Amino acid sequence: MRVLVVEDGRKLGDALQSGLRGEGWAADLARTGEEAFLRLSSESFDVVVLDWMLPGRDGVTILRLIRERGAQVPVLLLTARDSVEDRVAGLDAGADDYLVTPFAFAELVARIRALLRRGRTDRVLRLRCADLDLDLVTRRADRGGRALDLTPREFDILEFLLRHRGHAVSRGMLAREVWKEPDRATPLDNVIDVHMARLRRKVDAEPARRLLHTVRGVGFVLGEEAP
Repeated sequence: MRVLVVEDGRKLGDALQSGLRGEGWAADLARTGEEAFLRLSSESFDVVVLDWMLPGRDGVTILRLIRERGAQVPVLLLTARDSVEDRVAGLDAGADDYLVTPFAFAELVARIRALLRRGRTDRVLRLRCADLDLDLVTRRADRGGRALDLTPREFDILEFLLRHRGHAVSRGMLAREVWKEPDRATPLDNVIDVHMARLRRKVDAEPARRLLHTVRGVGFVLGEEAP
């Protein structure tokens, strides 16, 4: 389970990240609203712990932006503001829950667990790009009516690329999200390249428009047009 903690205070941010990891969760830390927005636009998280007061764009601004883009990830908003008007503003911006600082860490964990029990509302059952179709329920893939014989790992890679269609995906992102290896090592880069080569032969086989492209120095992108 991945948690993104967005907190500019170094002491509190480090303490939250360490505490959540102690609960057995993969906790990442972003120090600014801009960093949080970029990560939420390119990575998948199960829940976000978001501080309202951030340098640059504040937490509520970031919250509105990701909701406008359709993100339904549960967000727990942290703030020292405790008036009814402030709570309403935070919830109206798209927060799922609200916790006033200072707070007990045990309550934070309990609120995160409560958000996770509610379940995600953004589950997608099929992903498509051009004539490529991925059924996430049956885990079947086909292109132009031709079934693709994918290994479980290849299916996971293709799903991740489809979820980020049109955007470059780095090897580091694949290592974290598909291989579940937060600390990427060079040997894993080689493994990723081998899997991508096999996947490209299956997806872009026969006389069809290429959908899988390599972005030199960055990674890979899935789309109808080459980058």
